[in-house]
Amino acid sequence: MQRRLIDYLVISFKGIAMGAADVVPGVSGGTIAFISGIYEELIESIDKVSLNVFKVWKKEGFKAAWSSINGSFLLALFSGIAISILSLAKLIKWLLHNEPVLLWSFFFGLVLASILYIAKQIKSWSPLVIIAIVAISVLSYYITLAEPFASPESPFYLLFCGFIAIIAMILPGVSGAFILLILGAYQTAIDTINNLRDGLLNGNMELFKDALLKFVLLGIGAAIGLKVFSKALNWMFKHQKNLTLAILTGFMIGSLNKIWPWKEVLKTRINSEGEEVTLLDKSILPSSYEGDNQLILAIVFIVIGFATILILEKLGNKKPKA
Repeated sequence: MQRRLIDYLVISFKGIAMGAADVVPGVSGGTIAFISGIYEELIESIDKVSLNVFKVWKKEGFKAAWSSINGSFLLALFSGIAISILSLAKLIKWLLHNEPVLLWSFFFGLVLASILYIAKQIKSWSPLVIIAIVAISVLSYYITLAEPFASPESPFYLLFCGFIAIIAMILPGVSGAFILLILGAYQTAIDTINNLRDGLLNGNMELFKDALLKFVLLGIGAAIGLKVFSKALNWMFKHQKNLTLAILTGFMIGSLNKIWPWKEVLKTRINSEGEEVTLLDKSILPSSYEGDNQLILAIVFIVIGFATILILEKLGNKKPKA
């Protein structure tokens, strides 16, 4: 496929949209890729990235190797994703600390609408599909009640989180940030991105080195997960689409408990920066919330989040079918 510079700029802008989606727990980067018409090319390009590229490089040169993995497409797309994540992480961290109820309300609306968006794509409602939704919903709900089995900052756990969260890049429905949230590592990931940038800009090499180690661990886990899951999930999406969508729907229904805006903190921990952060909490009614529950504003932000997905869906429906 011959592309001009403007075409790659458009791909980068699509990457920016995907990155923004992946920072927000609720919207899937895979969904944005699906809506913007680059999902199949993304999957195929990821599948082509393997050690075999070095053989092509040796025999035919770098240009042929780069072309064999659709390198220009991947570079443009992932550059946009990186720019978006680095730009939004600071804002998300500030909102987590200063406006948690409104932020989680927005996320809650996003996930509610995403559930409907994914469920509407199920074409055949067989008993197996219904059982899958119910079973996965229950399982997902109980996962949200569990305490993380390791510190979100331990090396093994960061590898594991990166490995699991990358699913969002290759399958529409569940965002990587949402999976990190379920695993209790979302704030750690946001802090890592912010510290990586701030340490470099401010010349704080201790902060930079610590953040770089965590970033590399998440990245290694993601790279491994990308290769392990890409073929399997792509096959499931093509050959068992209804069941796959049912599993995604159930996962998101059960996980609504995790992003309910009003929480009571049950257990805290001290992170690497010496800050006290939540380790375990439970959902409560707005009337039982300690402090200002911001109920009216929260409902407004739920509606805004819900409308965001509806708008994306409308844009997706305008795309011509292949």
